[in-house]
Amino acid sequence: MPTVDDILEHIGEFNFFQKQTFFFLALLSAAFTPIYVGIVFLGFIPDHRCRSPGVAELSRRCGWSLEEELNYTVPGPGPAGQAFPQQCLRYEVDWNQSTLGCVDPLAGLAANRSHLPLGPCQHGWVYDTPGSSIVTEFNLVCGNSWMLDLFQSAVNVGFFVGSMCIGYIADRFGRKLCLLITILINAASGVLMAVSPTYTWMLIFRLIQGLVSKAGWLIGYILITEFVGLSYRRTVGIFYQVAFTIGLLVLAGVAYGLPHWRWLQLTVTLPNFCFLLYYWCVPESPRWLISQKKSAKAMRIIKHIAKKNGKSLPASLQSLRPDEEVGEKLNPSFLDLVRTPQIRKHTLILMYNWFTSSVLYQGLIMHMGLAGSDIYLDFFYSALVEFPAAFIIILTIDRIGRRYPWAAANMVAGAACLASVFIPEDLPWLRVTAACLGRMGITMAYEMVCLVNAELYPTFIRNLGVLVCSSMCDIGGIITPFLVYRLTDIWHELPLVVFAVVGLVAGVLVLLLPETKGKALPETIEEAENMQRSRKNKEKIIYLQVKKLDTPLN
Repeated sequence: MPTVDDILEHIGEFNFFQKQTFFFLALLSAAFTPIYVGIVFLGFIPDHRCRSPGVAELSRRCGWSLEEELNYTVPGPGPAGQAFPQQCLRYEVDWNQSTLGCVDPLAGLAANRSHLPLGPCQHGWVYDTPGSSIVTEFNLVCGNSWMLDLFQSAVNVGFFVGSMCIGYIADRFGRKLCLLITILINAASGVLMAVSPTYTWMLIFRLIQGLVSKAGWLIGYILITEFVGLSYRRTVGIFYQVAFTIGLLVLAGVAYGLPHWRWLQLTVTLPNFCFLLYYWCVPESPRWLISQKKSAKAMRIIKHIAKKNGKSLPASLQSLRPDEEVGEKLNPSFLDLVRTPQIRKHTLILMYNWFTSSVLYQGLIMHMGLAGSDIYLDFFYSALVEFPAAFIIILTIDRIGRRYPWAAANMVAGAACLASVFIPEDLPWLRVTAACLGRMGITMAYEMVCLVNAELYPTFIRNLGVLVCSSMCDIGGIITPFLVYRLTDIWHELPLVVFAVVGLVAGVLVLLLPETKGKALPETIEEAENMQRSRKNKEKIIYLQVKKLDTPLN
């Protein structure tokens, strides 16, 4: 019996309709960027110091430059191991007293400044930035710095919960309805976050954005891979992620032009309302409609696709009948992922690699935002290297295989992080090169784990295996902000050391997985257990969460 893929061979696997739909959904992928990595600009931490009443007046009276004001009124670095006391402590001095002179005003109070008492910042902070961020507006520094970590962790908690639920919701209510609902909620919560009066409200709306935004991104991914033919599915999936990279470049430019976080948040959110027009532009997936016994609606959409592509639908393919169940239906269980030795090994290695990819990808971006150089140019350059990463994958996976490029990508990312630790500050070009290599490596690893994850599990637990293993991606995203921002307080390069170790270990573990190039997808647990043996069956292509096997048509 013919399948949807058989029909697409007649009416076009990637013709005008699919190209138009891909363009629409690629815009959705690009719009996901500010939510995933927007913390770099929304949570930018500028140089800051305690606000001390009377200092500004004394500085004006004495005609100090900014450098002189800092030298006379701000504590120095302090003893080793004490993080940034000049940013979090102040001299407990009444700067309004008239006895203070203009040349070393503290000399009359103590022979050595280190003997002067220091206290916490009771009157807020002064930030050296022309713009604003959530850090400067809500004072998320020093004792409140953990609140910035929580802000980014909240969106990853939303990613985790939303991704866990989206498979069931999209299968139960349809791809199109879920897509439109997630778009509406994402756009509304993004606008409300931009006008939030307090940190608590901002955190709540960011959490809501996390709940629906990644879910919407995944639905867009599922839709486009269900509209195209089998031979285009993997390539379209990769280029859907390339659209995310284009979003990175656009975000850097928009953030540069809008250095105030509320205007930036509003600007990157408002375009989401335009995606509601997809109600008229993007149809429901015919594969889902057939699985729901809605054959008449599915046929109308198939005829619409044929018309858009300028093709005619053969008469033999224009009548559908309900699905027929073939063979015994197996019920997947979480225990199936760890019950047998080879699948257990696959599960543990894949979970670790999903975790690694998330920690290194988000962590490198966050650490770059703390480097103190030109954040906009650094962000732009590092995003550019994601393009060659995608093309290297396309060129190598069917020639060399999956395992060696994947392992090499992890090792390059880890080695680049380790090299960055030892490159001196006076060689900025070399540091940028290492950072770009690390970013390219982890981008390749991220996209490879998406591909290989689905190829290592038998059919009846394939979706469950992808869901469980990829959930570690969001767990990694939850802890990454605490990992980056807290370790940086100890030593600025310490997160890079951790990233290096994690990445190198991931690369070694990948070599323990079987090569899946040129092998048929396993149908049973026995086949999955024997994947190390060479099998020359025709390769069946699959790429991350293309939800089900095609339902037969007549």
